[in-house]
Amino acid sequence: MTDHINIRKAGGTWVVRSSGAVLAESKAALELTEGSYGAVIYIPRDDIAMEFFEKTDSSTKCPYKGTASYYAIHGKSGVITDAAWSYDTPLESVAAIGGHLAFFTDKVTVEQV
Repeated sequence: MTDHINIRKAGGTWVVRSSGAVLAESKAALELTEGSYGAVIYIPRDDIAMEFFEKTDSSTKCPYKGTASYYAIHGKSGVITDAAWSYDTPLESVAAIGGHLAFFTDKVTVEQV
């Protein structure tokens, strides 16, 4: 792993909500810290209601994690474009986040309960 990225198990139960709906609940979340950026919670796909998510055409490339794919959320209030991202094939140094999604906290609520 690069010396400025740390991944650890995020303690407790983590919930992702949008417009009052619970989209995810997990006791197996991971916390990724990278340099001076704030911590990001990654939720396993098995703990996410993936039927509300649709992969978009958006992507970005990180030299430390790989290529990120983005997801829109379809809910009662409409579509939230690029609300989550995932490293479907992360670089070996951050392989632990494979199979997980992270969320933009200005678009959904991510909280420890």
